[in-house]
Amino acid sequence: MADPLKTLLTERLGCRLPVIQTAMGWIATPGLVIASSEAGAFGFLAGAVMQPAELEAATLRVKQGTKQPFGVNFHMFQPGAAEIVEIILKHRDQVRAVSFGRGPDAKMIGRFKDAGILCIPTVGAVKHAQKMVQLGVDMVTVQGGEGGGHTGSVASTILLPQVLDSVKVPVIAAGGFGDGRGLAAALAFGAVGIAMGTRFLMTRESPIPDITKARYVKAGTDDILVSTKVDGLPQRMIKNALLNKIERSTGLGIWRRAIESGLQMKRQTGASFGELFKAARGMTSHGGLTLPQAMMAASAPMLIQKAVVEGDPDHGLMATGLVAGRLDDLPSCADLVSGIERDARARLAALSSSPQTVA
Repeated sequence: MADPLKTLLTERLGCRLPVIQTAMGWIATPGLVIASSEAGAFGFLAGAVMQPAELEAATLRVKQGTKQPFGVNFHMFQPGAAEIVEIILKHRDQVRAVSFGRGPDAKMIGRFKDAGILCIPTVGAVKHAQKMVQLGVDMVTVQGGEGGGHTGSVASTILLPQVLDSVKVPVIAAGGFGDGRGLAAALAFGAVGIAMGTRFLMTRESPIPDITKARYVKAGTDDILVSTKVDGLPQRMIKNALLNKIERSTGLGIWRRAIESGLQMKRQTGASFGELFKAARGMTSHGGLTLPQAMMAASAPMLIQKAVVEGDPDHGLMATGLVAGRLDDLPSCADLVSGIERDARARLAALSSSPQTVA
């Protein structure tokens, strides 16, 4: 009998299990990518919040820490994007895939594919999945509304079958997944695997400070909300003092916060005003954002960094999937992935051995 956990995802990405560790900004660092990949999942490095030199160094660290294939996330509107693309292509011996939301056109996707690098965008709507397939991507990750960070309003149990019925490429399920039961359910829907962010954030190897991890462990589902005030797009986050302040802001306050965010990003990344403005303008033309929204979107990772890097969960933002509301532990990546495998196999075996009744 064929192994139900050997899918097109494991075949094409070269990982042992059909589980992806997503590219969370400031969190999907080399240490987490190495740990998740060694555990049997497929890890994505968060290149979208890195300068080219940082990404080069981080990629080399992952390659030194594991022989397993891994992926890199980026977007075409970030400062240094053209150089980042070349870095990814240079490391095609071990970088097996790229993930992105907005950005690459058909020509760029073709360059990756010619280099043997799979293109796996994350989408939150049927029309976006169809557009990505038209551009030539290899797979799509479908994030239901339960997902963390930028997210849509359609639940995974609705969106996943919609996308499966609408495209002819392999589909990966994301949004609300955190254990083997979820993997078994996704495979039953017809997906080739699952992608998880929050569950990997809540592991021992996750680099975020303990004080911030404790907030994730403590948060219940009622402590998690979707806000459109951060950058004009729906984002799921844990309630805290900063998010409450942002929720109350209007008019001039939004512009002031946009300018402050842009200046903070300039200090942190070393990007010029021209590079920041170009990134913001790219988001307005492709993402339908106003200029202040785009400025805040371009610099939102700085606010996340405050919580997940500096360990200040009251004055930073904590993006999260709704699944955090039911998670209360911090396992190692090895224990997490082995548990997912064990529970998924048990669930699938139970389903296949259940007596069938005919009405």
